[in-house]
Amino acid sequence: MAIVTFGKKQFEKDIGTLDEKMKNRISMFGTPIEREDEKEISIEIFPNRPDLLSYQGFKRAFLGFLGKKTGLLQYKVNKPEEKYKVIVDSSVKDIRPYTACAIVRDLKLDNEKIKEIIEMQEKLHETVGRKRKKAAIGIYPLEKIELPITFKAVEPDKIRFIPLEMDKELSGLEILQRHPAGKEYSHLLAGKIKFPVFVDAKEQILSMPPIINSQLTGRVTTETKDVFVECSGFDFNILKICLNIIVTCLADMGGKIYQMELKGLKTTTPDLTSRVMKISLENTNKLLGINLNEKQLKELLEKMGYDYKNKIAEIPAWRVDVLHEVDLIEDVAIAYGYENFIPEIPEISTIGEEKSEEKIKRNIAQILAGIGLLEVSSYHLTNKQNQIENMGLSEKERVIEVEESKTEYTILRKNLTSSLLKILSENVDSEYPQKIFEIGKTFDISAENITEKETLASAITPGNFTEIRQTLEYLFRMLDLEISFSEPKNLPVWFIEGRTAEISLKGRSIGFIGEIHPKILKNWKIKMPVALFEIQLEEVFRDVLKN
Repeated sequence: MAIVTFGKKQFEKDIGTLDEKMKNRISMFGTPIEREDEKEISIEIFPNRPDLLSYQGFKRAFLGFLGKKTGLLQYKVNKPEEKYKVIVDSSVKDIRPYTACAIVRDLKLDNEKIKEIIEMQEKLHETVGRKRKKAAIGIYPLEKIELPITFKAVEPDKIRFIPLEMDKELSGLEILQRHPAGKEYSHLLAGKIKFPVFVDAKEQILSMPPIINSQLTGRVTTETKDVFVECSGFDFNILKICLNIIVTCLADMGGKIYQMELKGLKTTTPDLTSRVMKISLENTNKLLGINLNEKQLKELLEKMGYDYKNKIAEIPAWRVDVLHEVDLIEDVAIAYGYENFIPEIPEISTIGEEKSEEKIKRNIAQILAGIGLLEVSSYHLTNKQNQIENMGLSEKERVIEVEESKTEYTILRKNLTSSLLKILSENVDSEYPQKIFEIGKTFDISAENITEKETLASAITPGNFTEIRQTLEYLFRMLDLEISFSEPKNLPVWFIEGRTAEISLKGRSIGFIGEIHPKILKNWKIKMPVALFEIQLEEVFRDVLKN
């Protein structure tokens, strides 16, 4: 999610008085208010609505929701003029292969609008752009640029320009080493023999995406009337989405949109052509539990910025979140008003009951808490640093990776041990002893499928094998089960050999117990010895339910 801040005075001028009724409408629109003071209002924008990441975008959508400006808003997109071209050189193919570009003219910018543009740019970088990995955005004063523009890749030592916020010319590598943005995003160009650059007809470097713009050609001011906008990255569809959001925002500021011809990609951008999608009145009423007619459906869809005719909804080019009829129906529900839905108890003849496994898990938690252990809860997602490197595993270890993760958490955890060690590493300066446990899901992958398991792990620091074994034995006595210990056959690499045992329940292996190896503690920067056990709970559930 992202927090967007608007000027309160501008909001009340354009939209209406910010009284309690208006605040309620903002929340009912799906953008809860995060903060408000005398000058500003901050609202929360969820990831599915990047078109709301600017004041202009929010105003456009919210005025429709209020019924003041309904229907699909049309923007005029002018054809490219003679030199409105970007030459996409083949040298960027394996580095940053795509760009989507536009020119917006006749802007009247002030400091507030420039601030809005910069904030929108950065929020798009963080959300849709995945921290500039998938999309990086540049906005430039057109009066300082000689068209046409070329997007190409150049050896780092041949790239020399003054980056934003500096007064000294640097090479491509020097920018990565010395500039704050270069240091933060250098990993995006790591290992590249050439770096991408935008240059104009005079060979002036405009920027080195996804890092930084030029100080001479990349700073928009209140004197700027016309701008060149570019989005570069690896997914052309995402770049077009970002560009559509930006140019419509600039158009709402009074600008005129012009397409640019992309030589090498054989297309022109931006394209604000709307999409169409069927929506069934029957499905809408069934899913929402209401009884709309066609006229009411049309009115509600128009309040959310769509046009509707003959069971077809026309969707704006900047609404990237609408992928299915259900997404349209969700917007109908928002326009109808969640406060207008009447709660009903379904006429179902059944009795709800807690799962037996959940009762056992709660009992385990109560037993461990009763002897002084603190229950913790961590994310199912982790990263390779925590799961592989810090645990001393091989880089070839198979993991379940998340596609297009929006955060640094990119894989599903294979065990709870790494989660507990992470928590201990974050509390090295807290009071000792520290005794923690977690009950949660772990995930593994075989040649054929992914398995999901209920797991229990507990760690004590400072602790030793005897102490953690006493804890485990007490737990199983209280569960009226008997466990045994044996020399491990496949010792996990994070345990100390000779100070570890395999745990069995009625002859079935369920986990390991032992002391964590000093090398692993060093990886985690943990100062005290750690004793730990981790067991799978499926066999425990089975035997407890038999008793």
